[in-house]
Amino acid sequence: MLIDIIAGARPNFMKIAPIIEAIETRAAEGGQLRYRLIHTGQHYDRNMSGSFFEQLGIPEPSVNFGVGGGSQAEQTGGIMIAYEKLLAEKKSDLCLVVGDVTSTMACTITAKKMAVAVAHVEAGIRSGDMNMPEEINRMATDALTDYFFTTSETANANLRRLGAREESIHFVGNTMIDTLLKQRPFFMAPACWETLGLQPKSYFVLTLHRPANVDDQNKLKALLTAIIDHSEGMPLVFPVHPRTAKILADAGIDSPALRMVAPLSYLEFNYLVEHAFGVITDSGGITEETTVLGVPCLTLRDTTERPETVTMGTNELVGTNPAAIPPALQRLFAGEWKTGTVPPMWDGKTGRRIVEILEKMF
Repeated sequence: MLIDIIAGARPNFMKIAPIIEAIETRAAEGGQLRYRLIHTGQHYDRNMSGSFFEQLGIPEPSVNFGVGGGSQAEQTGGIMIAYEKLLAEKKSDLCLVVGDVTSTMACTITAKKMAVAVAHVEAGIRSGDMNMPEEINRMATDALTDYFFTTSETANANLRRLGAREESIHFVGNTMIDTLLKQRPFFMAPACWETLGLQPKSYFVLTLHRPANVDDQNKLKALLTAIIDHSEGMPLVFPVHPRTAKILADAGIDSPALRMVAPLSYLEFNYLVEHAFGVITDSGGITEETTVLGVPCLTLRDTTERPETVTMGTNELVGTNPAAIPPALQRLFAGEWKTGTVPPMWDGKTGRRIVEILEKMF
């Protein structure tokens, strides 16, 4: 059986690595699953793509569509055209997509139109925010998916409400946590650890990338001002994309506490997260990692597709109103932040569970 494994953007790489490892382990033991790794090229910066393959032990892709930049529509079209051509040349038995990026949706639609079954890893998560492109990707993908691999009971419930058949829903855990636990011993200090003179638990990691937070200069300035003014002088280490850096410069945002660095590799970034006093972010995936690493996390969003990081983990939804930031930071500095627990099945064995299910199905 041939499985197409789709990866296109930075979050995908952490999620596919455990699945590939599990397939290769079973193949060495006589398993019949084989895979074709497809890199769509949605992310093409080395720190956003290439270094992840090296650090996570992911083999070179069988094919790279190289779609590169462009609007979401341009990327979607480019991926669909390239994948349709590949399937016409050699059809796979299953298209396995992960997460909620453009590549996930585009390959799902193409596979279904080419009569190829689809399995979605991290199915069923919902933020309820239709202004997020990822939410649209999730909804379109799950509407067409044949086999759902989920990270939580909340995701299972979402799928049941959509009418998914019970036998098609498989609660397996979180492959991104598989990668986190496997790679944790290999986390490495980035160059900025020395150059910025960082010490454990004496700085924040800051990440902002969602258009609702960064595209409006006034909104971004208000958020950062609230963070800077109430972080008690701790450095705010901000791995920033060049596009966001330009917005910051144009907005005249400048503070000695704000330490902007280039995008980091997986092992470097998670070293910073593990040793941080806290993380301030608008990401979803980072909240999962902070929950497992036991690091306080403030999420500058009004909704989350990962509610278990709030109900069980170390994450709190602060919201997008800058006025909500000071009291949250005050609670953190007062030692009043929750400890959190690790959600069920986030145990480093999800990739193996997925492959075992695929072997039984096919």
